[in-house]
Amino acid sequence: VNYHYGGQLFLQLKLKLFPPESQLQIYMDYNATSPLEPEVIQAISEALQEAWGNPSSSYVAGVKAKAIINHSRESVARMVGCRAEDIIFTSGGTEANNLVLHTAVEHYKTRCRSADAPAAGHPNGGSGRPHIITSNVEHDSVKLVAEHLQMHGEADVTFVPVSKVTGCVEVEDVISAIRPNTCLISIMLANNETGVVMPIQGICQRVKSLNKQRDHLRILLHTDAAQALGKIPVDACELGVDYLTIVGHKFYAPRIGALYVNNPGVKTPLHPMLFGGGQERNFRPGTENTPMIAGLGKAAELVSTNLSHYESHMQSIKLYLEHRLKAVFKEKLHFNSHFPGADILPNTCNVSILGPALQGWRVLSNCRRLLASVGAACHSDSGNRPSHILLSCGIPSEVAANALRLSVGRGTTKADVDAVVEDLRETVQLLEETTGGL
Repeated sequence: VNYHYGGQLFLQLKLKLFPPESQLQIYMDYNATSPLEPEVIQAISEALQEAWGNPSSSYVAGVKAKAIINHSRESVARMVGCRAEDIIFTSGGTEANNLVLHTAVEHYKTRCRSADAPAAGHPNGGSGRPHIITSNVEHDSVKLVAEHLQMHGEADVTFVPVSKVTGCVEVEDVISAIRPNTCLISIMLANNETGVVMPIQGICQRVKSLNKQRDHLRILLHTDAAQALGKIPVDACELGVDYLTIVGHKFYAPRIGALYVNNPGVKTPLHPMLFGGGQERNFRPGTENTPMIAGLGKAAELVSTNLSHYESHMQSIKLYLEHRLKAVFKEKLHFNSHFPGADILPNTCNVSILGPALQGWRVLSNCRRLLASVGAACHSDSGNRPSHILLSCGIPSEVAANALRLSVGRGTTKADVDAVVEDLRETVQLLEETTGGL
């Protein structure tokens, strides 16, 4: 092997593995996932070492595991403003969302079989299958479940479109979609691509009023709060929902989740999808993942203690990011997350740099430092097609194709922003020079 060539190769490899400080990559994809806080890592590590026992056992390691689980349940409950007994631990948000939709269908069937149901066999005089209302910008763990139920004839589904003016579902549109056989309304609390916060409290207030007139089948209310937790205040009781999905890895916790259920099995139905040893009061059996639950609890504590600081910091950094982008790209810039009158998450900036050679995937693949995405991580295998979320919000196809979702975190600094904007400037200049603007 040529020594000079080998030396050059080694130098390149060394630079890639250990780049100089000025070339360190900068992460701006916190809506996809977040790293673990040091305190969370410590909580997980301690549980792995000291609470390795089965939580259902009576020896010391098992008793300690049970205590950690109980403490974490209280911490998660405090974060979302509910009682500890309203929290059911799950493997993540996907399982929690599936559990809610599964429950709604099963509950409808149970009510139809009830002796109290109308003679036609359907609550409130409705006919046919259970009816579910959701939006057309939901995460796939809601969207695909609803489509599956519809395709297999287990439920009818209405996908309420978001407003092309505000980027969010309108309360009246949701209410107008209600049928006699509607059993569930599931609308996300905040969108993962645009950051738009949905009017969940307004929807719940209207539906609860309607529920008083429905003798046999109340409409259940669910929100997927994955993107909102750790960024804005979330209070399940204040929102008025029956179910709320909690996803750990969006707020610096491990990849585990939980489901808030308002008095599960008593006031609010919950039908298990799994059957086993009786853990989680039989709603979600399976030996508890104590270390991950410990991490979730610690992360929830941090949110409860520091949310106002997290929120203000991310808002400040996002505004600085938008200011710097406008200063550099001027009329070439289009913000896809700016909607008149809409509340937007404090950390989310969805932006397109206009130009025929500046598709989002192309820009990101040529950036030296910026780590971001063009949209939801779960859609990363959808090729180079524009985001259906942005198209649903009225963003033109050629603009949506150039979208970059930049989501900042608790530790993102103005220096990071300056470096990212410079990286984007250099990348855009390079692409326009090499393609001749196409």
